[in-house]
Amino acid sequence: MNVSFQIGAALVLGPLLTAYAVVLTIRARRGAVGHTGRHAALRVIVALYAAAVLSITIFPLDITWGEGANLMPWHNQLNWIPLLTMDVSALPNIVMLIPLGMLLPLISSRATSAGRVTALTALTSAAIESTQLLTYILFNNGRSVDINDVIANTLGGLIGWALLRTALRTQTLAGTLRGAALPGTALAPGTRPRQAA
Repeated sequence: MNVSFQIGAALVLGPLLTAYAVVLTIRARRGAVGHTGRHAALRVIVALYAAAVLSITIFPLDITWGEGANLMPWHNQLNWIPLLTMDVSALPNIVMLIPLGMLLPLISSRATSAGRVTALTALTSAAIESTQLLTYILFNNGRSVDINDVIANTLGGLIGWALLRTALRTQTLAGTLRGAALPGTALAPGTRPRQAA
């Protein structure tokens, strides 16, 4: 049996974003803590950013079985040798997760230091690469998995953290960022992020 079709990002992410917007609106109308004003705006920004990253890294899903399927074994899609093939093409992977490094302390209580932000970014990148491998195994979609992508993404997260730390040195930006940080997070008012892991 030959099967070949594509699932676009809008088909999956559109309904998910719509459902999230409905939930966020309901919670904001009820006055739920962390769901109004700047907090709601931050939540929307994070949701749109996550959707953008998924649309670049996971979608479209090309599902192919039969004659048109990629028959290369899944283990041939892995590059475990770091830095050997890394070149300027790593730049988009660095840039893609810079916002994550900036957003994590605003949305997570665990992102309290450069080391923790770097670790969380590395875990996020590893999850993306693992999902790409899984979609290759299940759907024969032709995506490869590269340790250099994880390295580049992690570097992007660290750069994002450094940019956030720079912004926090400016009194006006620090007030705005802390005011937007979700309650109980690393940058919520009354907390101070550490510089080292």
